[in-house]
Amino acid sequence: MRATFATEHTPGRVNEDAVAVGDGWAFILDGATARAGVASGCVHDVRWLASTLAGELAQRLLGSQQTLPALPDLLAESIQATCRQHGPDCDLSNPNSPSSTAVIARWTSEKFEYLVLADSPLILDLGRTIRPIIDDRIAHLPDYSADGVARSRNQPGGFWVASTSPDAAYQAVTGSVPADEVHRAALLSDGASRLVEQFGVLDWLGLVDLLDKPGPAELIRRTRAAEHAEAPEMAARRQEKRHDDATAILLRR
Repeated sequence: MRATFATEHTPGRVNEDAVAVGDGWAFILDGATARAGVASGCVHDVRWLASTLAGELAQRLLGSQQTLPALPDLLAESIQATCRQHGPDCDLSNPNSPSSTAVIARWTSEKFEYLVLADSPLILDLGRTIRPIIDDRIAHLPDYSADGVARSRNQPGGFWVASTSPDAAYQAVTGSVPADEVHRAALLSDGASRLVEQFGVLDWLGLVDLLDKPGPAELIRRTRAAEHAEAPEMAARRQEKRHDDATAILLRR
């Protein structure tokens, strides 16, 4: 499969997404922007977490192309290795520790595998059908206050993210399809899925077509235009950031 991708930071901020593409694999990690006034218990920021975890995951995907261990195992090992890089001043028991989503794809001539953890979707174009692979648990929390989210993070009945618990990898949405059924696949951070999930100006097929032609950079440009056009009070009403880091990968046969 051929891969094209683009990533862009939130205007005025650093990019907390991490993206990598290799021979037979690709992934996006979307670092969760820290809430103002919420102590993470960690000396590292979200960008450090996403980039460090990305390095560990890329290393394992590169080194396992012959044996093909399960994707949750690779992510769990990567989370554990990232935890070891924290220092003694980092409280890894703090539920607000820096965290990230994950969307991973790996393919051979026979099989296309995927892992989706938290709100970074994967969209599969299977020819006659479009199949969104979405972990929507964060959309069904009973309490979105800072304390409520902290109580639900990496807990049964809540939602799961890549942070300080390797067990989170085994709570991801996983699966596989025959490789020859996948015509195209889109990996997205939630900042790149907004034209469908937030603004409703595209459906998933339209988004994949836009990624295909004219490409991922145009998807991000149109997303920024929609963000700028939206009234600030509308974003506030939905309790969403007006802008977000946006990263998109298109895989195509």
